Amino acid sequence: MNPIPAAEIKEVEVDGYRVVTYSYGSGDNILLLLNGGPGLPCNYLRDPHIPLVDEGYRIVAFDQLGCGRSDRPDDKALWNISRYVEEVEIVRKTLGLNKIHLLGQSWGGWLSIEYALTYPDSICSLILANTCGDLPHLTVELNRMRAALGSETVAMMLHHEAAGTLDHPEYQAAITILNYRHVCRLKKWPESLMASANDWNMGPYGTMQGPNEFLYTGNLKDWNRIPDMHRLSMPTLIVTGTHDEIGPACAIKMHNVLPNSEVVVFSNSSHVPFYEEPLDYFRVLKQFLAKSGL
Repeated sequence: MNPIPAAEIKEVEVDGYRVVTYSYGSGDNILLLLNGGPGLPCNYLRDPHIPLVDEGYRIVAFDQLGCGRSDRPDDKALWNISRYVEEVEIVRKTLGLNKIHLLGQSWGGWLSIEYALTYPDSICSLILANTCGDLPHLTVELNRMRAALGSETVAMMLHHEAAGTLDHPEYQAAITILNYRHVCRLKKWPESLMASANDWNMGPYGTMQGPNEFLYTGNLKDWNRIPDMHRLSMPTLIVTGTHDEIGPACAIKMHNVLPNSEVVVFSNSSHVPFYEEPLDYFRVLKQFLAKSGL
């Protein structure tokens, strides 16, 4: 394997603020990564994908406004998906990216769907990783996962959610169990994943999503693009894990409306198959990118 090149770091102005971008490799075969969150630095998704430069891809990622090395304004009006779509487009244009392979993971998948519906001509192929097109449907799936903890635990969680005592140790213990079942099943979480999680800006996250991965109360809670996704004709790869918090049921619902899509489920993964089953994940991703090239 060739040595991984150093990142080319550039700052892009978005809405008067500074957004920091990272680029590895060169050429026109570009994979743009949109990570989860919102409010989560990009390194957990960026770092495991950097070795794709050895396959001839230019890998581009950025810390979305409000996280990582980018500016962190304290303005709730900024935290809406339409503004983030325009942020992606400003980054793409400023960096001179033409047609891109767009990979969105988790929240980055919702953003990728919105971006693809708004700027379809900019996309060569779409990878929707560990994501969904319908958040009310996801809430049903999350409630099923919560129910697996047992009726007494569910009652406890509902009590704390109603009382607003989400920082109580017993509530946090239940969330920790859910995280280790449905976010990352590795006993020791990878360094890049932990670095991102420990630098999470809860401002955008709480405003748009909610207080944790298993309770949606933010401005995205009713978001549903399934009725519009038939318009996306580009080759699309949908990947998920059997144990994913945004699992196979969500993936199949997208697949059923996307006219040019395929689904791969990683049987031993939850929400981060690029860490949990990296050999299988990158084999699938590289095969898809090769046949969906420019």
